[in-house]
Amino acid sequence: MADEIINRVANSKLVTIDLEDFYPKGARVLFDIKDWLFQELILKEKDFREYVKQHDWSQYQDGYLALHCSVDAIIPSWAYLLIATQASSYAKKVIVGNLQDLEASIFQEIVSQMDVEEFRDKPVIIKGCSNKPIPETAYTLLVSRLNRVAKSIMFGEACSTVPLYKK
Repeated sequence: MADEIINRVANSKLVTIDLEDFYPKGARVLFDIKDWLFQELILKEKDFREYVKQHDWSQYQDGYLALHCSVDAIIPSWAYLLIATQASSYAKKVIVGNLQDLEASIFQEIVSQMDVEEFRDKPVIIKGCSNKPIPETAYTLLVSRLNRVAKSIMFGEACSTVPLYKK
């Protein structure tokens, strides 16, 4: 009679968090305002306001928008705010920065709103492999929140974890 193989990981109290499960749907768009500048250098308020007014913002419906300027021009803060007044009616989130800043902002909100009480006094594994662009800051924020409630925190996969914290 052969010994039965027992899956100790499946039978353990380990809880796995995969941030990829929280990855929200929606296109991520890097919106460059350089084409709305006079000679890609100077912001003319009247022209800029007209560009913002005439632009089809509906194309960003349920997406995420990162506003930036790829040329070395001085952009007043109100210019990004003006764009946000229109874009935020369609996009789920509008930030000033690059696509990495956008992902970090999206996940900061997601992790900040997570109910970490369900992990109280439990051993937690934060899954490390992902097919989606999960920012490192999301993992850091998650660990700092779990640190207050979890019994232990590990990073990686159930078969190969790196211990990070133990009460």
